Amino acid sequence: MRRGSWLRFGIAAVATVGLLCWAVAGEPARGDAHMAFGGEGDVAFAEALWSAMNGYENWPMQSGVYPGMSPHGKFLKLYYNLVPVEGETYHLIIKDNFGGADLTKQTVMAAPQKHLQAVTIMLQREPGYDSGNQNWFWAKYAPDGSVATNPQGTALAGRVAKGSGQGCIACHRKAGGGDYVFANDTE
Repeated sequence: MRRGSWLRFGIAAVATVGLLCWAVAGEPARGDAHMAFGGEGDVAFAEALWSAMNGYENWPMQSGVYPGMSPHGKFLKLYYNLVPVEGETYHLIIKDNFGGADLTKQTVMAAPQKHLQAVTIMLQREPGYDSGNQNWFWAKYAPDGSVATNPQGTALAGRVAKGSGQGCIACHRKAGGGDYVFANDTE
């Protein structure tokens, strides 16, 4: 997707349902030469990104609460904006993942922080970051902003589950239009 079409993308991203698929596979991390995600560099970038996201709940481009599905949550909410991270400005899609027993759209809307189970993001990095996957950077955060880990203890930040056949990249390759974004797809 060309940078000039991001406004259209941003509007579509918050207007329709998106799917972000987060890995539970135990692939090594990107920060080291032999690792694809979860290394020191990926975690540091994810932490800087969390700081840049401060106040995202008040961004003007956001969706309403809508039904979700595994692995994200029973209900979801999308946000879109441009954010500066480490001296560069990036396009960012954030998804609040809500869950809990007897959860309804109304209970989420009445007390979103009470039902927030995770915050997942996809951010399109600079050309060459991961050319084979549209240069997307993925991260999953706990509600407190700490970077989540998979069952093997690998941080879910970077090129999450690259090459594993499951998780973020494998799921998002299925998005129409070849842009890895389900929110742009029309039914």
